Amino acid sequence: MTLTHLSVAFIPLTDAAPLIAAEEMGFAREEGLKLDLVRAPSWSSLRDMLAFGAVEAAHLLSPVPVAMALGIGGVASAISALMVMSVNGTVIGTSTALAERVRDAADPFAFSDAAAAARALIAASGSDLRIGVPFPFSMHAELLYYWLSASGLPAPQGLTIRTVPPPLMAEALAEGEIDAFCVGEPWGSKSVESGAGTILLPGRAIWSFAPEKVLAVRTGWAEENPDLTGRLMRAIWKAGHWLGTGGANTTAAELLAREPYLDLAPDIIDRAFTGRLVVNGRGEARDCPGFIEYHAGAATFPWRSQAAWIGAQMAGRLGLEKSAAIRAAKSVFRTDLYRRHLADVGAILPGASEKVEGGIADGTAVAAVNGRLILGENRFFDGRVFDPDAQN
Repeated sequence: MTLTHLSVAFIPLTDAAPLIAAEEMGFAREEGLKLDLVRAPSWSSLRDMLAFGAVEAAHLLSPVPVAMALGIGGVASAISALMVMSVNGTVIGTSTALAERVRDAADPFAFSDAAAAARALIAASGSDLRIGVPFPFSMHAELLYYWLSASGLPAPQGLTIRTVPPPLMAEALAEGEIDAFCVGEPWGSKSVESGAGTILLPGRAIWSFAPEKVLAVRTGWAEENPDLTGRLMRAIWKAGHWLGTGGANTTAAELLAREPYLDLAPDIIDRAFTGRLVVNGRGEARDCPGFIEYHAGAATFPWRSQAAWIGAQMAGRLGLEKSAAIRAAKSVFRTDLYRRHLADVGAILPGASEKVEGGIADGTAVAAVNGRLILGENRFFDGRVFDPDAQN
């Protein structure tokens, strides 16, 4: 079989697993593809590689295509989010010194209690809090801004935000460049293993169904190559299905641990898959069901309401016209291409392309094509909901 090569950029993170599994487990080959996976050193370099044509596709932060559609960030290129690659999978952590102050500032609180964690962090750090995030336009930053602002610390104006590539987060913490961080696994766990950090909270405690990474391509490339676009999407969807339903945690961790990918011990990587995180140097562990999701509950569907939430958050923070920002944001989450290319592979397709974000407390059955669809918990920590139809 002659395979078509596609170059695809990624950042070494657990949520790059669908790309890596697609290539290593043969799902790409089933679609006649060979994925040439390119490990990028930072999100800015990965974005530029995609925007300027150095790669055909990328594992990308979900807010980046939205930011580009809004004309912010300095790179003007039309990027489409074909599908969501991962939901959740991030942690918020602090230096060990700040963790001690947080513990002294509050009674013990549950690992899922974002409100209590915010109160303790604000009390312990005052107005001088330096937080590392992987990129200014990231779900990490959006979750932090939402969480801290809703808890009484205006963000980003009340913070010092520093951009740190994920693999360097533990080092930045150890060297005193930052006091806290929000980062994707396994780099929060790496900070714990190095002795530099303590995990305070999983990101899903702030928004329990946050779209973290997307499969992104240049919009023009997707239009010019519909067959390749569909084959790539099917390969990634199959890999996400395997990750989400195959009970393959150990295998996946061993794949990701290889030197070209994360180059890290499999047992550290496996914590994200199992949802059992070691949170401090004393070896204390916390369970976080649903820590990361690759398949269940229409996890891969690029809901336009998710894009709308991101666009609304950016518009409010940057002084943009809200309704225009929401329209532009929705246009880059390509539900149309998802429906076109994944209908025949077994994907359950939601009957709608938007929903009220934050409004599902437990599993809820919704209208769907190709099967029965149960949407899992989708809540913001403060109980708010976001209805894209109600935005002005």
